[in-house]
Amino acid sequence: MKILKYCPSCGKESLHWDGEKKWSCPNCNFNLYNNVAGAVAVVIRCGDEIYLTRRNQEPKKGKLDLAGGFVDPRESAEETCKRELFEELQLDINISNLKYLTSLPNVYQYKEIDYNTIDLFYEYNVSEKFEVNIELSEISETQWIPLSEINLDDIAFDSQKIFFERYLKNI
Repeated sequence: MKILKYCPSCGKESLHWDGEKKWSCPNCNFNLYNNVAGAVAVVIRCGDEIYLTRRNQEPKKGKLDLAGGFVDPRESAEETCKRELFEELQLDINISNLKYLTSLPNVYQYKEIDYNTIDLFYEYNVSEKFEVNIELSEISETQWIPLSEINLDDIAFDSQKIFFERYLKNI
């Protein structure tokens, strides 16, 4: 996290990173915290298959991912699920059918900054498989994958790998 050097308060090149979550300036006692950000990931499931996306941008370009994203200010996690599924997949869901499963910590590295996240996992069951037109800037493809064929090495993020290890044991 060496990308930030200059104090936003006094302007001096004096910011010190504590290695975990805080920058501080010894000149003016300014503190800047890199707090945990909320993110959602949705398992869209039809029977014994789930709908995964393939990332078309960094981080983890080319890896499989669950639909989801960061929680916006003044937005609930469920509203984030609805917004992200619509933005990514043009899928309009009923929030009341979302089932919260668990949360896991993660690190999302973007442009040399590590964002500590708490990833909230939800399940959304559908009665029949569907295909969607995808936004190519964010997703390169989507695919239905049988749960028995999920390869954890193909999954983009560590929190999702841990999630799937547990999820697959409990089905």
